[in-house]
Amino acid sequence: MGVTVDVHEVFKYPFEQVVASFLRKYPNPMDKNVISVKIVEERKDVSTGIIYRKRIAVCQNVVPEILRKVNILKVPNIQLEEESWFNPQERNMAIRSHCLTWTQYASMKEESVFRESMENPNWTEFIQKGRISITGAGFLNCMLETFASTFLRQGVQKGIRIMEMLLKEQCGAPLAE
Repeated sequence: MGVTVDVHEVFKYPFEQVVASFLRKYPNPMDKNVISVKIVEERKDVSTGIIYRKRIAVCQNVVPEILRKVNILKVPNIQLEEESWFNPQERNMAIRSHCLTWTQYASMKEESVFRESMENPNWTEFIQKGRISITGAGFLNCMLETFASTFLRQGVQKGIRIMEMLLKEQCGAPLAE
């Protein structure tokens, strides 16, 4: 089956400021589930100027205790891998992330883009598509997908609030139309 989440948000801040805030978003006291984020690879293509980054995030296991009675869910932390391609000339950044934990039972993938807004070049659009599928957990598949759906939707909203807070702290009030 699977659960999908689609997001479209416009940050009323310039692209470079939004990307900088995204890259320093975690860890953050507003979301204690993210324990650490580490850059494991970074390189710049000198011919295109595109900067590639691979980061690994370590997050607390947020699966409810009652579901952790199942052995496979008893891990203290989960790991996520994020790859990004930052293109300063075209003012966009593409991001792909997926879960490295529970890969034999679950698939969590997100694809995101930050780009200059068509509405206003001083604003930045954020578009994200996420999908979680649970397999191999028998009768728990549906229950875990329901939990994942709620958690994913809440996480997206929390991430947007953190970005807005960081942008306001760093840059002041949003830019007017």
